[in-house]
Amino acid sequence: MSNHYQRYKICVSGAAETDFCSPKAIGFAKEIGREIVRQGAVLISGATNGIPYWAAIGAKEEGGISIGLSPAASEKAHVKTYHLPTDYFDIIVYTGFDYSGRNLLLTRSADAVIIICGRMGTLNEFTIAFEDKKPIGVMVGSGGITDIIRGLVARAHRGSGAIVYDSNPKRLVAKVIRLLDEERGRAGLKKTPRSSARKTSKRL
Repeated sequence: MSNHYQRYKICVSGAAETDFCSPKAIGFAKEIGREIVRQGAVLISGATNGIPYWAAIGAKEEGGISIGLSPAASEKAHVKTYHLPTDYFDIIVYTGFDYSGRNLLLTRSADAVIIICGRMGTLNEFTIAFEDKKPIGVMVGSGGITDIIRGLVARAHRGSGAIVYDSNPKRLVAKVIRLLDEERGRAGLKKTPRSSARKTSKRL
């Protein structure tokens, strides 16, 4: 299949427990999910509660595609053992690798990662994406580990990475997609046309 038809897969990574997040975090997550669809991409997440779940709700409300990678080995374990949701996901891939293994597969499966609030698992996904040199978006003002990312990157002495920051969901997604377009251009691949991708997502 031509690259013309391949849409970007953008992972939303964030806290499953949102009590300590910014009061704006849930709204940010839902709007990020919507913007991923509006700007012609596909949402991928950890098929979990909290921030990723709200992003999935936003994506589905906008008529887009939501893909989840579960830490569980089956739907039964996903629901009964891990107590995770199945609604608002078009596809759930049951990895069977628990959270740490799921995090690696999830991040590797995505073209870019956007972090919203977050705890240790989100930090794990961030560092995987950073080591893999993937574009990363940081939702400023969402709380959690997003408050320490700039300082963490500076103290790590590993370069600035392909990281963009913004407090506006629409601008943040646009910045991430711009990084992906630039990366695809450097590789000599066709860029994904935003308008046709949006029309396709509305029909699904």
